[in-house]
Amino acid sequence: MTPDAAFQYANLLVLPQWMLMIVAPRWRVTQMLARMLPIPMTLGVMYIYWLFNSSPAAGEGPGFDLQAFSTLAGVQSLFTGAKEAVLAGWIHYLAFDLVAGSYVLRDGQERGIAHGWLIPCLFFCFLLGPIGLLLYGLLRLFLPNPSDTKF
Repeated sequence: MTPDAAFQYANLLVLPQWMLMIVAPRWRVTQMLARMLPIPMTLGVMYIYWLFNSSPAAGEGPGFDLQAFSTLAGVQSLFTGAKEAVLAGWIHYLAFDLVAGSYVLRDGQERGIAHGWLIPCLFFCFLLGPIGLLLYGLLRLFLPNPSDTKF
């Protein structure tokens, strides 16, 4: 499979769960996807494949260099090299944004937060993962938790 095809498949793979979390949050399939995380795990397999099959830049050593993670310039070099390395990075984002969105859905439901409040958080998790998670954290600060009420 080419990197371009894998990019398309990875993007298509996450969309059903995002849609279900927004429009059918309590459906048993949605609940299973958000709890068991099969889609992020599938992306994890894709990530490993593309990470270790990325080509090194011309004249450099192996395609995957753990020391590159120790400096900003090193991380930048990971994304300026082969298309496969950029694809691996994108798959990483897709997987972890979906994990963050799944957490928001599960935790929000456990806390009894109305789904309408979760939708903006899920939307931002989908587009800008950490911002959606931050928005949800702020939401939790300002909305009372009905399960915490003790009489």
